[in-house]
Formats: sequence, structure tokens, C-alpha cells
Amino acid sequence: MMVAAAAILLRSWSIHILCLIVSGIVGIGVASAVEREAPEPAGEYASQELVKGGQDLIAAANGHAASAGATVLQSGGSALDAAIAAQLVLNLVEPQSSGMGGGAFLLYFDSASRELISYDGRETAPASAQPGMFLHSDGTVPTYLAALVGGNSVGAPGLLRMLSLAHENHGRLSWGQLFTPAIDIAEKGFAISPRLHTLISKIPTLNQFENTANYFLTPDGFPKAVGTKLINESFAQTLRELAVGGAETFYRGPIAQDIAETVALAGINPGGLTALDIADYQPFVRPPVCLDYRGFLVCGMGPPSSGGIAVLQILGLLSNFDLGSMKPWSVDAAHLFLEASRLAFADRSRYVADPDFVRVPVEGLLDQNYLDRRASLINTFRANDLVVPGLPSGAQAGVLSDDDSIEFPSTTHISVFDRYGNVASMTSSIEFAFGSALMVRGFLLNNQLTDFSFSSERNGRPVANRVEPGKRPRSSMAPTVVFEPGGRPSLAIGSPGGSRIICYVSKALVGVLDWELDLNDAIAFPNLCNRNGVTELEVGGLAGDLEADLVERGHKVVLREMTSGLHAIMVAGDDLVGAADPRREGVVRGD
Repeated sequence: MMVAAAAILLRSWSIHILCLIVSGIVGIGVASAVEREAPEPAGEYASQELVKGGQDLIAAANGHAASAGATVLQSGGSALDAAIAAQLVLNLVEPQSSGMGGGAFLLYFDSASRELISYDGRETAPASAQPGMFLHSDGTVPTYLAALVGGNSVGAPGLLRMLSLAHENHGRLSWGQLFTPAIDIAEKGFAISPRLHTLISKIPTLNQFENTANYFLTPDGFPKAVGTKLINESFAQTLRELAVGGAETFYRGPIAQDIAETVALAGINPGGLTALDIADYQPFVRPPVCLDYRGFLVCGMGPPSSGGIAVLQILGLLSNFDLGSMKPWSVDAAHLFLEASRLAFADRSRYVADPDFVRVPVEGLLDQNYLDRRASLINTFRANDLVVPGLPSGAQAGVLSDDDSIEFPSTTHISVFDRYGNVASMTSSIEFAFGSALMVRGFLLNNQLTDFSFSSERNGRPVANRVEPGKRPRSSMAPTVVFEPGGRPSLAIGSPGGSRIICYVSKALVGVLDWELDLNDAIAFPNLCNRNGVTELEVGGLAGDLEADLVERGHKVVLREMTSGLHAIMVAGDDLVGAADPRREGVVRGD
């Protein structure tokens, strides 16, 4: 049965107003913390040739997954069906990034009802969670790498129940049919890709647990080589059980028991997640967040993700400036983007957290009058130092403190358009590369609880994103759907990348909506970001052109690899075009 109460009706362009006042009295918290990212080749990225399709297109992080989704689309499946099939394959061939041991956020436009529906499959903290659960016995803070490995960081997985709920509402093919591609690949094996090999080589947690090491490493402890065939019969059997028994097979019974036992008996950082915590997990339908930008309605995921709010804040701040008259990513344009990013991250760090635990002033944060006032803080010729959060309508002054939480960048994104006019934009994750490094029944478990702030209060005030039983950690995942004037969905986009997801998605949107760049060029253009601190420029290309000019304007510039994984599908006249980020192994497939 379609859940319409929390959806935004898109029957006419008058829903601009509805989206701007969408019920968002609770919100998401954000951190300005340091992140780790697996090393990637540096340099300038060349855009690839756009992939065109007439009726169906899917963009995903691996060719096996995109092909599985395309097969489903060609068999009459919906965009949701294709996203499920692709996600199950990604769990197998891109295990470092996502899977049924983790969670996801999904935006889905249902063409029959003209509704944009937002599904929250974020993981939850166990009932045993408590403040200070990650601290050493003497109260000191561990390194993040030390905290994330093992059972203590594992939250109750949300992916499968969320996908099951969405499938009840939007699926056209049977649930079991969607598991066939992943089962076939798990049984027959797949070749280790260069990216997977690189990450196996760089991530130090894989040798901590015997079954994980046996799967990814050779007997003498070296990473299995590129091209090595990986067969995962354990995962194939898990998939067969889920195909027949549905998602409940995962949440009640032997699978949940095995997860809980693995967490509790972990040789490093044993945790408190129980089979009852897993059985009690529930996905939610939440209101999307939307904002009018240059006549386009841009919609994203609301709390407990900060991604949608922060992306929309960046756009709302930039709407005060005529970017269209500037050369794409000139120093003037880049400076404005970075200063808007700085302001958005300041609000994110103060206000956004699980809306079932913290009152987040979503409406106030996205009010254009508020954003106009915040935009007045942007000096067009001089960078700000650290900026303080604003005071949007609905905020409780002095109640919350900024936090120190961290968010790792191992995530994936799928974008789909189908022949029926449905659109899926889904970002999923297990947090750090290979999650907690615990492996159960052929899949890895998340370490999403390290997305909470390790400190429950700062300066005598509570931190919005503090850990609490049953709470969902704040995220930056930003699945996005854009509607053209008239209400037709015209673009689905998203990316992995930790808290920098916000900048990656915003950069691509500005490229397309302000400068009408080719979708591939908008994605491939070097990344830039300011998370209310230093200005980060992607090594190569843009960095060499802009660094000196931005330093002259007062930016403290850091050059680094910024490995986005933007996957997008866009309407181009009567056709569809798709693009995959050249920084990773993503592809686009369709009819």
C-alpha cells in the first residue's frame, strides 16, 4: 500500500511552497571532523562519453551491478526493482562500500501518484548504547581506526527492511527475482577489480578476523591480486534464503542470531548489538527536503541525513549571486561556492541529528530569508575565518553544542530512471572501507556507530549527534532528485565521499543548473570543498589554476585526493543521458 502521508505531491509546480515548508521540526547533526580516505591516483580526470538511453538507464559503481539493474529494467522492472538488484550485486563486488550489513537512504519518485517519497534505512544504536561507549577506561578518546574495528561500532542494519518496504510500494517484479543476478555471480565468482585490490591493500583491518582475512587475503597475508576470482558460496546461500523468505528472514532467526553472536564474541572491541535490536529495527518514510533554485526544484534527504539540508543551503546561499554570468569555476565562482559551503557546514555541525531524538529546525534552515541573511556574511573578495552557526527559526538558542563526530567516505550511489517515469536515487553505506571488518554469512557488518560524536556534551551543553539507544547517527549521504519547471523529474544524482558528499553533489548541481555543463563535465570537474575550516582542492587541474588566487583571498588551501563517485541520470529532450564519475569504476547501462 502506498504510503502517501509523508510524501510530497508533485501534481503541479505550486508544490514549490509545500516543499519549502515541508514538516521538518527535527533534523540532522553534522561534524567538521577529519576524515580518512583510501589513497587514489591523483591528477586531472577526463570526462567520459555520455551514455544515452531511450527508456531506461541506471548508473552504479560497478559494471556487474549496472548490468544487473539494466537486465531488470529490460524485463519490465521498475526503477526500484533495478536499484535492489544492483545493490545486492554491489554487496558482492564492491564489498568495501555497502551491503545488507549496513544502511541506505532512498529518494523515489512514483510517476503514478506523482509523489516523491523519502525512505530512511539508516542503522540504529543498540539498546545497550551509552555515552562514552567508545572512550577508553580513563576517559580518553581512541583513534577512529581503533574504535571502528570489531563489534562495538556495529549498528542494527537497515538496508533490507527499507528496500522491502519500498518494494511493497513500488516493485513490479517479484522480490525473489531480484536476487538472481547476485546469486549467480556469488556462485560463479567475479574477478577482483583494480579498485577493490587497491583498497584491500590499503585497509589495515582486514587481517584482524580470520574469516575476513581468508576471503580477501592470500594464505601468507597478501591482498589477492587483480583478476583473482572470488567465489562467495556463503553469501549465495544467504541470498537464496532471503529470496524465498523475504527481508524478515534477515531480521528474525538464524541470520540475526549469527550477527549478534559475531558482534558479541569479536576478539577486538566486542559489542552490545543483540538479535532483539535487529528484530526491532524499523525503516521510516520521512518528508524530503526541497528548495527552488534558479527555477528548478531540488529535493534531497532530510534528517537523519544532513546531506539534503546542507546541499540545499549551499544552493540557497548561492542564489544571491549571479553565477551564470561567471566563467565556470573561475576564482570568483569557486570562492563563492567555498564560502557558501563553509556557512552550510557551520549549521550542519550544530543542528542536525536523528529527528526522533533532537528537534532540528529544518524549515528555518531552509527558509530563503534566513539564507539571504547568512549570504550577507559572504565577502566576495575575502574568505571568512571559522564561522559560527546561525540562528534559524525554530532553533533553541544555546541548547546544543557543535560536535566532533567523524564520517568515513566508503559509500556507494545508484541512480535509475525507468520507462514508466519512475526515478530512484539511493545512497548506501557500511561506513569505513570494509566496515567493522566483521564478516557474517558472506557479507560485512557496518561500523556506523562511529558516526556518532564520541563526546555526549561539550562546554556543558548536549551534542545533538551524541549516541543514545535506538538512535540513528547523522549522515551526509545526499541522494538528490531535481524537477524542472512543470514538475517533471529531470535529474537523479548522488555520491559517496563522507561529509564531502555535500560538496561533490553541490558542485555537480551548480555545473548543470547554473552553467548548463555537459553532465559528464559537471561530474569530472575537479572537486572543491570547505567544511568550515581549510579549503580543500582536488589534486590536479583546478588546484593549479585556483590555489594562488584563493590563497590571495585568504583561503587556507590544502591539496588532496577527493574521490567522489557521482552517478547521475538526466533527461535530455526525449532521451535519457547518464554519467559515472571517472574517479571510480562506475558505469551506466540501459536500453
